[in-house]
Amino acid sequence: MVRASRPPAVQAGFVLHHYDWSETSLVLDLFTREQGRLAVVAKGAKRPYSQLRGVLLPFLKLQVTLSKPSKMNEEGVAEVQSLRGAEWVGGQTLPSGAALFSGYYVNELLLKFLPRQDPHPALFDAYADLLPQLQSGETAQTALRAFELRLLADCGLLPDLSVLATTQAPVDLERLYMLSAEAGVVVPTHDAPQLTGQALVRLQAALMHGSMEALRAACEDAGSSLKPLLRGLLHYHLGHRPLRTRQVLLEVQKLLT
Repeated sequence: MVRASRPPAVQAGFVLHHYDWSETSLVLDLFTREQGRLAVVAKGAKRPYSQLRGVLLPFLKLQVTLSKPSKMNEEGVAEVQSLRGAEWVGGQTLPSGAALFSGYYVNELLLKFLPRQDPHPALFDAYADLLPQLQSGETAQTALRAFELRLLADCGLLPDLSVLATTQAPVDLERLYMLSAEAGVVVPTHDAPQLTGQALVRLQAALMHGSMEALRAACEDAGSSLKPLLRGLLHYHLGHRPLRTRQVLLEVQKLLT
């Protein structure tokens, strides 16, 4: 019998969300490179003298030290682990303004799409790459589209963008296509967001290449139609789980206008 290797006690991670566990402790939803999403108890983190208070914040890249799990489920996977230590490794600081909303939006996507204990190292790297891009103003939206594509692809929810869903024939570079959440790339049948075959092929090539810089460039070339196209895919796969961050942003925009 081959035993699965134990995850490292110290690993890179980000806090996606936290909530109170007691008067002095927190439960964290961590996104780690080696183990994916984890539920972690940070005992005493709310105490005034705790060294964890200043680092257990969203969007800060941390080196976290986890204890051995005390409880395992039927598959032998740890359900909850305890946080023994956390250190900020430097780099990205807390975003502000519109970048803060975008960051919480991305965190909510990860919380809703990723199951616990399911590693996605490429997606973790893409997330770390995205955070500083959110502060870049004009290019932030392009960076968000690239991350949405990477997320859908890594979760197995994005079809091959370079071929037609019905025949698996290569798309015509000069023709416009729709992206059906149920089928894939299809010939337009009604008024909906559309992309050229050339734009779809570039997006697929960038996804296969793995470079987020190349994927951002392909998203920039795809133009404004990419945003509603991806929004439709995300909403379809979210089902009846609306994104609270988006709702809050829309309410704030209404107040400002």
